[in-house]
Amino acid sequence: MDRLQIILLALIQGFTEFLPISSSGHLILPAQILGWPDQGLAFDVAVHVGSLVAVLSYFRKDMYAITLALFGSFRGAKTTDSRLGWYIIFATIPTGFIGFMANDFIEQNLRSVLVVAIATIFFGVLLGLSDKWGGQKITTDQMTCKQALLIGFAQVLALIPGTSRSGITITMALALGLERQAAARFSFLLSIPIIAGSGGYKTLELAQAASVDWQPLLLGAGVSFISAFICIHLFLSWINRIGMWPFVIYRILLGCVLLAFI
Repeated sequence: MDRLQIILLALIQGFTEFLPISSSGHLILPAQILGWPDQGLAFDVAVHVGSLVAVLSYFRKDMYAITLALFGSFRGAKTTDSRLGWYIIFATIPTGFIGFMANDFIEQNLRSVLVVAIATIFFGVLLGLSDKWGGQKITTDQMTCKQALLIGFAQVLALIPGTSRSGITITMALALGLERQAAARFSFLLSIPIIAGSGGYKTLELAQAASVDWQPLLLGAGVSFISAFICIHLFLSWINRIGMWPFVIYRILLGCVLLAFI
């Protein structure tokens, strides 16, 4: 890949990984419009690492407190942070299990522009309805294990290309009555084990591949890190003011553009 392709795809990955607008839908567009070849497994791993480092850096204080609290919970110390940590673990299990079992089926049957376009529109509308009708009263401190598990099962739908992992988890969280800030925060914290697991799985595949050119991978990881970090900060800063409808409208337009290519 040339430098322009590396930077553009890394920017797309960094911004769309955490916005509720579907990264897969956006990664299809450059190939359709510009005729670029597939970026390859090594590049996917690099930009996922960049996104993972970004979310870990942004929530470093939260993760430190949650990790300490989780270890403390084995000694009988129960706190809000330890409860949140266990919720993240429980909510990750459905996606991790089903994703591992269904990975080949998804790769062979669902990675099409039509699937991405329909999912982008359909789940975008659901996001708008949840934002409009959700109670928006519950904080992460007030979440229950049942709510966390429901968000975790909703995350399974993100295995369908075009759904958006952050989009579907925020949708379910809002539908369950969580505040926008709380919904986004839990969604971002929930992304950490998912991105780490998916990046680790791809790394194992990459280890069996041929030699790797590290320079473009480091550039892609760096750009992905910067764009993802900025995206998380801006999204959390603006979410209460702008709500979800700008993203809903954008998703509908994106889905229509993708359908136009078919």
